[in-house]
Amino acid sequence: MIIEVPGAGRGSLGYSVRYVHRLYQDGSGDLIPVSGGAIIEVVVHAPSYDITTGEPTYAAEPRQLLPGVNLAGYRTFRDARYASSLEGQTQFGLGVRARLPFRVLALPGRIMVDVAHNWAGAR
Repeated sequence: MIIEVPGAGRGSLGYSVRYVHRLYQDGSGDLIPVSGGAIIEVVVHAPSYDITTGEPTYAAEPRQLLPGVNLAGYRTFRDARYASSLEGQTQFGLGVRARLPFRVLALPGRIMVDVAHNWAGAR
C-alpha cells in the first residue's frame, strides 16, 4: 500500500507503522473497527487538511473505508479505515489476514507499507 502526500516535497515523511490489538482514534480514543486477522496502525506525519485554511485535502471520514482504496483481489489486505487527522498527523488502520512480516519504505512524498503474504516473508 502506498500513501501519497501531495505537496510533501522531496524530503522524507515521518511515520509510525505498527501492529495493534485494536485501533483507537487519536484525540478521542474512540474504537475504530478494522476487519481482518490483524491490524496495522499507520500514522503519517502530515495532515489530511490544509494547515492554513483547515479545509480537507483528503475527503475521509472517521470509521469509514479509505476513499479511493479498492482492496478487491488482494490476498493479504482485508480492510483500510480512516481514523483521524489531528495536530499534523493522519492515522488509519490497515486490516490484514494475519500478523505477517512487513516493511516500510519512505520515498519522496510517499510511504510504502509492504506486507508479506506468508510468515517466511514472501511478498
